[in-house]
Amino acid sequence: MRKSLLLIISGIFILAVFLLSVSFASNNIGVSPEKLEEDIRYSQQIDESWAVTGSVSDSMAAYISYPDDKSDHTFSVYLKRSGLSYGYFFRAGGSIGEIDDSIKEFTFEGCNELALVSMNTQKIARLEIDNGIEIKAVELDSEKPFAVVLDKNAGELRFYDAEGKAVEYQ
Repeated sequence: MRKSLLLIISGIFILAVFLLSVSFASNNIGVSPEKLEEDIRYSQQIDESWAVTGSVSDSMAAYISYPDDKSDHTFSVYLKRSGLSYGYFFRAGGSIGEIDDSIKEFTFEGCNELALVSMNTQKIARLEIDNGIEIKAVELDSEKPFAVVLDKNAGELRFYDAEGKAVEYQ
């Protein structure tokens, strides 16, 4: 009896180790939300002195990293895979001029969310989302870059600067 119980427990342990190994080998283990900033700093070689700010939803994460003088940036977008996977997986990143000058929208096939990333040179202080029934406001710091994740079908997006003037989007 004791030997069979030991064999069963050993078998369960070996099976668990095997399944975990297969999961790692098939790249099903992603980055947990708590470790995203650490992953961004490591994988994109972001200096510790740079600020990292962003937004995480159930299926997407978007971040922007930048130095105090805002002379440069690196963006990072992660997606959570459907099915038997855990965590977020890097999907896009780097530095592009559109983020410096305006708001860059990132969408991906199969994902029902979008990421908006900007160095915020337009001094945007407020994002309004109008779904036809109500207007939801998202307050932003007009002095800081932003990365926001929203539902693709959230509604019409409108941006306003600190003085309440509309800022053109797309």
